[in-house]
Amino acid sequence: MNPIIISATEDTPGIKLDAASEVFEISGRSLPEDVVKFYKPILDWLDEYSNSPNSSTVFDFKLSYFNTASSKIILDILMKLEKISNITIKWHYPSDDEDMMEAGEEYSDIVDVPIEMVEY
Repeated sequence: MNPIIISATEDTPGIKLDAASEVFEISGRSLPEDVVKFYKPILDWLDEYSNSPNSSTVFDFKLSYFNTASSKIILDILMKLEKISNITIKWHYPSDDEDMMEAGEEYSDIVDVPIEMVEY
């Protein structure tokens, strides 16, 4: 399956979804003007990937900021990741960003897959 590589902008996160090189990452700021339009290809890709995932998957969230509309889509992504066996989800957050840490902890309480909190 074809990878999705999207460079980060001021308002949209960088996306790297590449099963062949085992890189699964969303990073940067997420406040796209049309959050559904921006994330639809990512959600579709994850649906396809979940049908035939790698033997193990490490998915990294390295977001520095996301708006309310993005928070719902992030939950949608996490719920798709729940369906993938042998998955590790890592939520990276700056040591001085309590809001981002709490966001990761709240997602961890909602989804039925452990989220590893990674402080940097």
